[in-house]
Parts: sequence; structure tokens; C-alpha cells
Amino acid sequence: MTTPLHIGFIPLVDASALIIAVDKGFAAAEGLDVTLTREVSWSNVRDKLNIGHFDAAHLLAPVAIASSLGLGHVKLPIVAPFNLGLNGNAITISPALHAAIMGEIDGDARNPMVTAQALSRVVAARRKAGAEPLTFGMTFPFSTHNYQLRFWMAAGGVDPDEDVHLVVLPPPYMVDSLANGHVDAFCVGAPWNSVAVDLGIGHILHFVSDILVRAAEKVLAVRQSWSDKYPEVLAALIRAASRAAQFIEQPDNRSEAAHILAKPEYIGVDAEVILRTLDGRLKISPDGKIRESSRYLLVGREGAARPDPAQAAWLYAQMVRWGQTAMRPDALKTAMGVFRPDLYDAALGQPSRSGNGSDAVGAFAGPAFTPDDIAGHLAAFEIGRWKP
Repeated sequence: MTTPLHIGFIPLVDASALIIAVDKGFAAAEGLDVTLTREVSWSNVRDKLNIGHFDAAHLLAPVAIASSLGLGHVKLPIVAPFNLGLNGNAITISPALHAAIMGEIDGDARNPMVTAQALSRVVAARRKAGAEPLTFGMTFPFSTHNYQLRFWMAAGGVDPDEDVHLVVLPPPYMVDSLANGHVDAFCVGAPWNSVAVDLGIGHILHFVSDILVRAAEKVLAVRQSWSDKYPEVLAALIRAASRAAQFIEQPDNRSEAAHILAKPEYIGVDAEVILRTLDGRLKISPDGKIRESSRYLLVGREGAARPDPAQAAWLYAQMVRWGQTAMRPDALKTAMGVFRPDLYDAALGQPSRSGNGSDAVGAFAGPAFTPDDIAGHLAAFEIGRWKP
């Protein structure tokens, strides 16, 4: 007897553990009959999960937290027992903005502080010339992309609410928006940065791993009520996703995985682009320049699949910093409670363990992050909407 499940996803490479779990039969081996539904926008995924059209979803980590806190939408507790990816985003900029930033660079362009300061000089020059503010695309107000863009530019002195425009775009629409001049840059997950570079309309300025060493990106999300009602089904889904993540992380399997993900019903782009993503070997400019990073996207290695509540705390801190919510100890506890390493450990038969107490994020600017002193952490930053 099999259990039918409906799971929503966005066409991104960090949905790969779910896609491979279904396509390779790992979910079926756990007694699950999974129907995957491709969606365009995160609001669609969130809403269909919330109302029960989806049993589970590939979801932005901050959306799971915001839903549990009732921010920006109805309050509905969400459980995230499996990380579908750490890192994986990149900041891609138009050729014109790339030339402008490179013209203001004072130091190593691989250093995000150097580029953020160069961006600040570009913004100041545009303001002096009477030009329109630059427009940056991101995927959702409660998104890693929003917070990562803000963190980067604010470190260099650019106020993301005053000095530039930030606009919401679904991931598959980013490339066309850059090509049409509707945005000057965007932050999005793979493969859309690479697609822009291959088309000659964008330069990848930074991998998110330049900005944050470990950044929780997408999670396997379920309603808490569903998790409580079907714990064995959830455990089976975690095991299937874990087996898929291990499959993807084996270099010998990546070509096969890329060809599966490239199917039109999944991501629908060339398999070679997806393979570059999985290998962490990306073309970053139209002239063919390649950059390699072992940390570009972590699907299962280095403990990436196990949820870390400290990551949830960092995301909550960004919501506070940018005025999306007030700082409250009970809300922090709720946010951290969305990430459920206990469910992950139980499903895989692993002994439970706590964090090691070190900085779980590794941001390029500011003090080391600890959930124990978010107020002190935020006080170290000059730009933000948070008031103690």
C-alpha cells in the first residue's frame, strides 16, 4: 500500500533532492506515491501548502518562519525537518552596472565589502547626476535573496530602502527582466544566474557563499498539523530526500541527476547548465570566465540537510533588522522551532545532538552571530529599520 502525496516546487536546482527522490524511485521505495507540481511563484507554493492543496513543499526558509509567525499572511505553523539546500544563490548584474562597479573598485573584486563600497560610489554618482535609482530583483519579501542583497549592500553604506529599488520577481522571470532593462541586477537561485550569463546579458558578481559561509536556503516544509498527524509518512519522505541528496552529491551521479532535472516538467533548462551548478563550476561572465567554489550549493554534504535552528534565528534577525517584525523573545523561540533537527535525526535513526556553539552563518561583515544576543548583533549595524 502506498501513500499519495502532493508536493509543490519552484524550478530551481535546490529542489533537486525532491525531484530526484521521485524520479529515481527513492520515494516509491519508502511507500510514497508523490505527485510533483511545478509552480512559478513562492506565494503560490505557500498558499497551496497552507490550505492543504500540497502536503509538502519546496519552500524558502524565511517563508516557513514568516508563516509560523503570521507575518505578511495568515498565521499557520510550519515545520521544516529537512534542508533542501545551503547557499546556491548569486548576485547577477547587467553589463552596464558591472562596468560601473568595476570602474569604482578599490581592491579585490571578489571581496563583497569592496564591491559593496564600489556600489555605494556608483549610487552616489547616479544621485548626483539625477539618474533613477538602480533596481534590484529578489524573489519575495520574506526571502534569503532579499536579506542577502540587503546585508551585502548595507555593509558598503547603501541603504536598500532609500538608495535603490528592490522589487519582487518570480525566479523564472529574472532573466527576461534583466534583458528588458526592468532591473539592473538580481539575486536568485540556480540555474537562472547562469542562464543570464550564457545569454550574454549578465555578470555573476558574487556567490552567496561570499556573503555568508552557510546560508539556509530552501527547506522541505509541511504544516505542523500534518506533521503531527502523519509522523511516519513525514519520516519516510525525509529518508527519501536524504537518499536523493546523497545520490546527487556523488560526483559520478551528477551528470545523470542534471539530465533528470533538465526535463521540461522539472527545471527545463540545458543539463550542462545544471551540471555546472551541481559541480560548483560556473561561468561568471559572457567572455567565458569560470569560477569554481566547493561551497556554491550544498545539497547534502557537510551536514547541509540537517536543519540548524541557529540559521532560523539569523533569518528572524534579518526580519527584525529590516522592520518586518519587532524583536520578541517568544517570536524568536517560534522561529527557531520551525527548524526541526529532532525530526530529521529520528527519521534517519541518528542520535540527537545540539549545535556546536560556533557562528552558524559566517557573514563577511559584522560580529559573529549567536541567537543568544540578537539585539547586540543588530546594534553593530548602522543601516537598518530596527530600533531597540
